Amino acid sequence: MKINMEDQMASACLANLRVPLALKACLAFLLLQGCQGLSLAQENWNQFRGPRGDGIAAESALPVTFDEFRNVRWKTSVPGDGWSSPVIWEDEIWLTSGSDKSKELRVVCVSLTSGKIKHNVKVFDMLDRKINKRYKADSPHLNSPATPTPVVEEKRVFLSFGSQGLACIDRKNCQMLWQRRDLRIYQPVRQGSSPIVDDSNLYVAFDGNFEQYFVALDKFTGQTVWKRDRNIGSDWADTLRERGLNIDEVERVKPGDNRKAFATATLINVQGHEQLIAPAAEATIAYDPKTGDELWRVTHPGGFNVSARPIYSNGLVYVFTSGLNSRLLAIRPDGRGDVTDTHVAWSTSKGTPEIPSPIIVDGALFMVTAKGGVARCLDASTGHERWKKRLGGDHWASPIFAQGLLYFSNKQGVVSIVDVREDTPNLIASNKLDASFIASAAVAGSSLILRSKTHLYCVEEG
Repeated sequence: MKINMEDQMASACLANLRVPLALKACLAFLLLQGCQGLSLAQENWNQFRGPRGDGIAAESALPVTFDEFRNVRWKTSVPGDGWSSPVIWEDEIWLTSGSDKSKELRVVCVSLTSGKIKHNVKVFDMLDRKINKRYKADSPHLNSPATPTPVVEEKRVFLSFGSQGLACIDRKNCQMLWQRRDLRIYQPVRQGSSPIVDDSNLYVAFDGNFEQYFVALDKFTGQTVWKRDRNIGSDWADTLRERGLNIDEVERVKPGDNRKAFATATLINVQGHEQLIAPAAEATIAYDPKTGDELWRVTHPGGFNVSARPIYSNGLVYVFTSGLNSRLLAIRPDGRGDVTDTHVAWSTSKGTPEIPSPIIVDGALFMVTAKGGVARCLDASTGHERWKKRLGGDHWASPIFAQGLLYFSNKQGVVSIVDVREDTPNLIASNKLDASFIASAAVAGSSLILRSKTHLYCVEEG
């Protein structure tokens, strides 16, 4: 029987205690729970795609087989509508929701232990959406009113509802600490870019059809530290002609469609210097997070609707584009200025995912296509394909990695688990729940937290 570190710690604490065996067992359980709580506090899944933003929970022993009746610790109905991913701090799971009927935007806190709702607090009354009548295909129904994922810290929870507003609340009592409702753009399918934070600032993208900018706010006050227009120019007409599309018809129905994006930024450190990697439509830009000065950019004309969060690994930044030109680019981040022609180490347009973000482990890049659920593994250094496997379904949620296993959840309610510890992938489970998954999963110790369109699940072995 395998003995883990927590068992060893609990045993060591009790080894010399002269107490009855039953009491020792009780104390051991309490100590073990305390050790697990400490471990969980150190690895809080506090933002979109986890503590490092990469979808990796390498040491977590998550369940492999489950359904509505097996290994579901609890299942809780989530009020309202929302696609924001759950984030976790200690015993609290935080997520956002909204209702186009009641015109309210809310934050919900659920107990990790019991599944009971601890807080359900209105953050904002909805503002009338900013509309541009030139855009004939306005379609907010294609998104939810609460898609950006929150960030949680020891004292604060940071919330974004896109153009509806940003807010910071006290984690203990949900009191509003600051709010911003003046950052507004037109996004025909609403917004999806999640905020990220560092020691001093909150960062978030506003990439709409007619206005695109990136902002840094003081995370303690909400005041603007810097704001930068994206300043991206491209020959949209030429891109449309290459695809045989009528520029006049596109501009009549969907003007500015090549300007919108939904991606969440990533903070990285390159040779001791911080960079903020912020994908936009038709370009990915790296900023100095303190000043907002642009460090470098790579353009990708026709690559808009960017959704996947970039990852930094093996000395490369991996960016996925979407729109008319879906590509994966591996970029060396040590350049300055426009480095499109000099710093793209490799790129591919074959089987790129468009929406779900990738995972990189030990030089292997794993991804899954949004349509058809084709999982692929590439050599992260060269882009060479190692294998591919069709899982099926529509995948908008990003996968997670734990103990050599990849967890893929799809819109049809299936969670596929693929063992990638060998050269050939092995689909070891396809778990069906009465659900539809768009939000990406979260991890808390040995628990898998899944948000469907209607419910929150805590899946745990036994």
